[in-house]
Amino acid sequence: MTALDHTDLDFQLPDSLVVERHDQVAVVRLSRESKRNALDDATVLGLERFFSAPPRWARVVVLDAAGAHFSAGLDLSELTERSTFEGLEHSMMWHRAFAHIEQGRLPVVAVLRGAVIGGGLELASATHIRVAESTAFYALPEGQRGLFTGGGASVRVPRLIGVHRMADMMLTGRVLDAAEGQALGLSHYLVEPGAGLPKALELAEKIAGNAAVTNFAVLQALPRIADASPSQGYLLEALMASVASGSDEAKARMNAFLEGRASKVDPA
Repeated sequence: MTALDHTDLDFQLPDSLVVERHDQVAVVRLSRESKRNALDDATVLGLERFFSAPPRWARVVVLDAAGAHFSAGLDLSELTERSTFEGLEHSMMWHRAFAHIEQGRLPVVAVLRGAVIGGGLELASATHIRVAESTAFYALPEGQRGLFTGGGASVRVPRLIGVHRMADMMLTGRVLDAAEGQALGLSHYLVEPGAGLPKALELAEKIAGNAAVTNFAVLQALPRIADASPSQGYLLEALMASVASGSDEAKARMNAFLEGRASKVDPA
């Protein structure tokens, strides 16, 4: 894995973000270990900058974090007194930044360990695949602090675990451990401590091997189909299926399968 100097990128990133290259996989690492990777404005804006214009060589991103914690949420030292409108603008800045992750051109695999709290959970829920180490724990403490989520949790988290479970977390301060988070859908894979990044890289390399049009369809078309009415969804699916199957790469892959040059699906 090759660490990249910021001069290797087309933009400047804050010191709180480190980028490494692993073939076609970009590893973006939160690097505020002394703050349990709490998210300040510079870090959020840096994430927006990276994901709005990722390196052209990257086909997948792994979002990792230094130290024992993914992210303890909003850096409360930045929670200065704001006017109502300033608060609105700040929340929408987080929305904009995380939308570049969720709706960007690259699949994103997150490595979760330790605290995945508040804004950290909001960031994690914007990624597409989440690998949790058994040390991970999840909480939305805003409700205990007289606040409300502002980085997208009220939209994304209920889609993962249901409104009633998110309400429980916010009303009671309930903390979910890694096993509970896995059972409810906050993570896709649960691994032992230290195994998160290797598993994420393994998955990222598989994803990078997909046809580009397939990854595009999964990231861009699938969420819209899921949100559409059935009749609209079926039409969108048919359109996307025809685009994908009509590509030269899809035809080559299907011929390889039919000629016995591609592996069949077997249980793991």
